Amino acid sequence: MFQNSDIAKLLLRLLVGGMMLFHGVEKIINGINGIKSLTVKAGLPEFFAYGVYIGEVIVPILILLGLYARVASLFLAINMSMAIFLAYGGSLLSLGKHGAPLIELPLFYLVLSIVIFLLGSGRYAVNSK
Repeated sequence: MFQNSDIAKLLLRLLVGGMMLFHGVEKIINGINGIKSLTVKAGLPEFFAYGVYIGEVIVPILILLGLYARVASLFLAINMSMAIFLAYGGSLLSLGKHGAPLIELPLFYLVLSIVIFLLGSGRYAVNSK
């Protein structure tokens, strides 16, 4: 009865895109000075930090709409990989005060973005097939 994978894909896209968009809006409101400093500290050019606007604002909107969701999810995976590298580089296996890995949230988004890439956007998307 409830075996509609297209609804599951829609829920996945709404969850990942919607929640990631909150991170992007926060960056729009408060700026990206912290990300700039992490980027420079890692030896990368400061302008790389502006990629966060693509990865946390534009990409989540595309995922929400199901507009080139596979491509957008790859960009999100790259964004999350960079977030893990920049913010947690040497402490990938470190645990937080509640026992979860410190990289839990970006890792969660990384894995879910790969799942969206593998599954596609489903029937309930702007460019569904």
